[in-house]
Amino acid sequence: MRELRQITVIGLGLLGGSIGLSVLRALGDVKVVGYSHRPSTRQKARQLAVATEIADNLRQSVANADMVILATPICAFEQILADIAQSLPTGCIVTDVGSTKVLPHKWAKKILPKGVYYVGSHPIAGSEQRGVEFSRDDLFEGAKCVITDTAGTDAESKKIVADFWKRLGCSIIELTPAEHDKIFARVSHLPHLTAASLINANDIETLKFSGKGMIDTTRIASGPENVWSDIVMTNSANLVKGIEKIIGELERVKKAIEKEDKKSVEEFLAKARSKREDMMNYKIENKELES
Repeated sequence: MRELRQITVIGLGLLGGSIGLSVLRALGDVKVVGYSHRPSTRQKARQLAVATEIADNLRQSVANADMVILATPICAFEQILADIAQSLPTGCIVTDVGSTKVLPHKWAKKILPKGVYYVGSHPIAGSEQRGVEFSRDDLFEGAKCVITDTAGTDAESKKIVADFWKRLGCSIIELTPAEHDKIFARVSHLPHLTAASLINANDIETLKFSGKGMIDTTRIASGPENVWSDIVMTNSANLVKGIEKIIGELERVKKAIEKEDKKSVEEFLAKARSKREDMMNYKIENKELES
């Protein structure tokens, strides 16, 4: 299996910075080169020492890379791939941390030259915080990482990417790009839009009365809008279906309330409570949460 001597991380926000720190901790013999298009971010990344080297030039940052990790908002991927394609060494593996996968796979297939290999990856880690200053070297410890591949994915490259994330502390799940986007539309992207809708449905004077339940429920609405708008626009069909499902549930309980049908309201709530208990029990039994 090919040896990783240099990893280049493009995009130095929370995830990109945390990848750099995690590699420096777990893979001490691997050189980490970081790049951000913002000079202020590059300066901050140098001060925080999130990489062995912070490059000022995108193409130069990948010239000697064995693996390149895209950690920018997803809609920047296509242009970045076009910009670096001719600078990537033969045998280089390109992966990413994006929350959608169908379009990145299409872009990589269209743009990357022969002898450069793309494997999709999505570590299920992060927070509503943004910026390299929030980077942590343990962000991926105990996290799941989804690896996505197609019929044309290079098998050895997939093994290298999976092993890389394992060494940073992740457990691996393999999905097709389409499976990934359908699942995460429902369990990640739709909850974010729902949380944002709850906030937007109220004025600030009302929100000042919020208790812990509202605060917990809407925490993810604090995520960076540039990152999340890219996620939404690159998974639009799945999200439209998910929104229709949410509207259907709300319409169902709305009609029950209008009819003063207490039994139907109780059944609606009981169904949700039971399904959530099943979910939580699964998570605890599989040691994904503390009991």
